[in-house]
Amino acid sequence: MIICPMCEHSQAQGSECENCGKKLQQPRQAAPVAVAPLPELEQTHHAGGRVAVPSELIPELDFTRQKAGPDLPAQVLPEMETTRSAPVAHVPLQPVQDLDTGRAAADGVRTAAPTGAVVCRYCRNVQAEGLVCDRCGMRLPRARLAPAAEARKAGSEEDAWKPCQKCRTPTRPGKLCTVCGTRVAAEP
Repeated sequence: MIICPMCEHSQAQGSECENCGKKLQQPRQAAPVAVAPLPELEQTHHAGGRVAVPSELIPELDFTRQKAGPDLPAQVLPEMETTRSAPVAHVPLQPVQDLDTGRAAADGVRTAAPTGAVVCRYCRNVQAEGLVCDRCGMRLPRARLAPAAEARKAGSEEDAWKPCQKCRTPTRPGKLCTVCGTRVAAEP
């Protein structure tokens, strides 16, 4: 990525800034230089680095590695509290008779979405419309209207929403589609 030193515009390639027209210098390639090893440096004598290194144990160091051999028997400590419980015999299971395991039958009546003035839960401002509080800027606890309800509120449903030519998502004419980004034409 090339960044213009004048206007700080970034572009992928080119010898001239697309924004202000300043000539951009291309980074120069470094000329190959012959590298000679220095005679005073010690050279590595082993190729690959997989050579065994002899090491001696330090006598004053405590050697705590377990010796190979049979495992010691488990020792029971009577003063230690164990968390195991005694084995439980078979317990008969009985279903609870008055337990409701299903949902109530639908009566077909839905709870209406709250309408009217809403109180902001942060600053207690009472506001009649909008999704954001005019006083503190926090989101109001208001249900959004469905696109069809908004279209009916704004005018006729045919004029408010048109299907996108590319993905068929309902979008307002002249606006960008929220799914694919295509501008929806006013007249299909």
